[in-house]
Amino acid sequence: MNTDRWYYRVFQSAPDLIRALLPGSAATDNALGLDPSAPGDSLYRFEALELKELSHRLDGVLWPRESTGCAQTGSQEFPVVLLEVQMHPDPGFDHRLAAQSCRFLQKHPQVEHLEVVVITPHQRINLGPTNLSRFLQVLLQEVHWISLEELSRQPNLDPLLNLLTLPIRPESELAASSQQILARRPDLDAVVLPMLVQRFPQLTEAEIMVIAGIPREEIRHTRAVQDWLAEGEAKGRQEGEALGEAKVTLRQLNRRCGPLSEATTAEIQALPLEQLEALADALLDFQGPADLAAWLAANT
Repeated sequence: MNTDRWYYRVFQSAPDLIRALLPGSAATDNALGLDPSAPGDSLYRFEALELKELSHRLDGVLWPRESTGCAQTGSQEFPVVLLEVQMHPDPGFDHRLAAQSCRFLQKHPQVEHLEVVVITPHQRINLGPTNLSRFLQVLLQEVHWISLEELSRQPNLDPLLNLLTLPIRPESELAASSQQILARRPDLDAVVLPMLVQRFPQLTEAEIMVIAGIPREEIRHTRAVQDWLAEGEAKGRQEGEALGEAKVTLRQLNRRCGPLSEATTAEIQALPLEQLEALADALLDFQGPADLAAWLAANT
């Protein structure tokens, strides 16, 4: 499931939410902007920033608003925040995070107060080697790590914070969580509904509305909601097609290249549909496992 763009939409819709994730910040109703008439962007603005020289693309930068008096520099109360969402294991993540954080400060030397926030599904995720250099260890100690698993276990969780946990909540809890969020912030339907579509790709739009607790005749059919619902349904269909293509391709590869290792099988199953189709064509010319290894090295 692709969650990066969804989290982008969450913080684009309510950038002030970052206040509740910073160390020492109090998650009050006023701080989070729970009133739909004040949708949570009075203190921060969200920007997706690319550091082009080294091809470092940040998941998000949250800058204090001009009204805070520290829009460019940040302050202890309103720091500039680099936000990263990492939902899958990546042994190179720690080094990349350190590099892009330092590169950001090089590009923005006026920043005096910076916080780096990383959202992960749980603390068990592998994001780098255990034998880090001392310099990197010191730098990463300044990072504020958010475990969605731990966040979801907090009692009486604020609806906006609960929103962040939708990608990792068990399906049995999604209805109650979604309804709690939309009861307080009905304007976030354009964020909640697409995640429900991703989590339940087999359900119809009407069934999704039931889970969210939104009567179909009352739903505000905004263009954003319609586009995200359509995108989620299309993604679900594409994932189903990719799964079927992977099964056929793996059967053919086992005949031509012999039994595949678990690692190779997993690598092939993770390929997008276009690459699976390309592999299905290429394998007709394979003579053995060396050809498959060469194709994967060149195309993944």
